[in-house]
Amino acid sequence: MSDEEQTPSPTGGPTGGTPAGPQPEEVRFFGTTWVDHSGNYTLRRVGLAAGSLAAAVAACFVLRFAYEGLQIAAVGGIVNMLVVIMFAVCSAIAFRKTWEGYLRRPADPAREESLRSLKMIGFIGALLAYCARCFVEAPGEKLRRAEYETARAQFEKRRGARTGNPAARKKPKRK
Repeated sequence: MSDEEQTPSPTGGPTGGTPAGPQPEEVRFFGTTWVDHSGNYTLRRVGLAAGSLAAAVAACFVLRFAYEGLQIAAVGGIVNMLVVIMFAVCSAIAFRKTWEGYLRRPADPAREESLRSLKMIGFIGALLAYCARCFVEAPGEKLRRAEYETARAQFEKRRGARTGNPAARKKPKRK
């Protein structure tokens, strides 16, 4: 960093174009372009939707080969059925939890952490949720936009309540 970027301005904030107040949270693959939809935002959404759909299809092929391996091993119909049901249920849960994660922060982070392995098994559902969300917006944009606008409103309210620089006020004379 140059000396100019490190020198604080008279108002106490950094110089160099960084606006005062809360900064938007970055979204993976989008950075902060979700705020004003700049920097090929739409093209990124389309590309990421296609990429996550392609990854889900490729994962289905890998699971198909694994299922064929179970058939070749002749482990039995019950095991084959349990594997299919397990991946279907885990994918459905992963889809739901991933979709909910784009709409609101988890109420219980410890519970979300305990579902992590289940979501990894149902990774196809998570990929499909990501793909579907890319058709609507950048995944997580709605949540972050609401938080960012709330933070900006609170900042403006606090900033508007202040009247001048308290350090520059004259101190009353004591008698």
